[in-house]
Amino acid sequence: MAPRYAPSLRSRLGPLLLFLQTGFIISAFYFEIRDEAIHRDIYAEFQDVNVMVVLGFGFLGTFLVRHGFSSSGFNLLVAAIATQWALILMGIESWYDKGRIFVDLRSILVAEMSAASALISMGAVLGKANPVQLILLALLEVSGFILNEWVLLSLLKVRPLNEIMLLHIFGAFFGLTVTWILHRKGSHEGFEKEKFDKKSGLFSMLGSVFLWMFWPTFNSVLVEDHVPWRKLGAVCSTYLALAVSAVTAASVSVLSSARGKLNLIQMQSCILAGGVAVGVSMSAVHQPWEAMAIGFTAAVLSSTGFKYLKSHMLLAFDCHDTAATLSTHGLPGLLGWFAHLILEIKNCDDHTVAIRFAVFHICTLLVTITISLTMGTVTGFLLSLNFWRPPQNRKCFDDQAFWEFPHLAVRK
Repeated sequence: MAPRYAPSLRSRLGPLLLFLQTGFIISAFYFEIRDEAIHRDIYAEFQDVNVMVVLGFGFLGTFLVRHGFSSSGFNLLVAAIATQWALILMGIESWYDKGRIFVDLRSILVAEMSAASALISMGAVLGKANPVQLILLALLEVSGFILNEWVLLSLLKVRPLNEIMLLHIFGAFFGLTVTWILHRKGSHEGFEKEKFDKKSGLFSMLGSVFLWMFWPTFNSVLVEDHVPWRKLGAVCSTYLALAVSAVTAASVSVLSSARGKLNLIQMQSCILAGGVAVGVSMSAVHQPWEAMAIGFTAAVLSSTGFKYLKSHMLLAFDCHDTAATLSTHGLPGLLGWFAHLILEIKNCDDHTVAIRFAVFHICTLLVTITISLTMGTVTGFLLSLNFWRPPQNRKCFDDQAFWEFPHLAVRK
């Protein structure tokens, strides 16, 4: 007879967290807070990104009716660990040269945005992985993303803003690879607890609203102020793309419904597609109509993908994407990359320069996807080990596997 309760993680989770945090504290002896005048005025933007990472992504995953504690709680845990790990990895070069790792608001911002790639991937395995697996996923993904940044910056000389915004593509393909390797028998029939109700849908929509409100900051915070209108242009372009994608997502949701009604879970993911696509193509977007056209196309692509692609991915490739990561981040990210390519070629008068840029841009995508798939494969096989005590199928999407519920305790 199968065990009644999910296996205890006492011997896995507690020691792992203490070991990691002790290591981070020891590493902090090499930290040095750097006060740079150009980075003193970004605290408000820093808080906006915090709201997105902690509240936005945290509540976005609470649509599962019995997984609210885990979605929000594990999101904060993973974000805190991944940000510290990213700070250390980003400072390795400085530590090697100067013996110190310099920390300021900008470096923490970049680390937190790198951690966001792990939160994106977490959506693909949401409800099917325990916290130990999620922490390992975050550590390996952030390592791969920082490696990808280093390759793009050092070898291809990609602008910092362009390479950091590839986090959507990197996170989506990483998560899809992991969930494909961790495929569970019985996924085609569906999980009993993989459903949502009115209350969980409302909390999840709250996360989407937070993300929608603060996404302009996320896309513009790393834009340099050397040209005064560029940061303002990034904010305005992102807002316009988000506004268009919200309206378009509602329209597609109604048109694709058999009863002509709005689908809350479909909308909450697809209203963000414009922000994702414009973020990836930000440096090439100069006109409002360009941002609005990208937002419209991204919403159509994302909404259609959510409606039809998620089920087809499961049937054709045994890839169970819980939070529709491919439709929310992957497809809009690829659209943003393609829009960036088209806009740059359109604005280029020299055909030779245009061809060189196209080759360079294609190499950037290929490198990102290659590293993402490679690291995702390694992570997937590592997490598939029974040593991590993954939850049984009937305990997936259930908070009771990991959280205390005193009123439901069985008294002997």
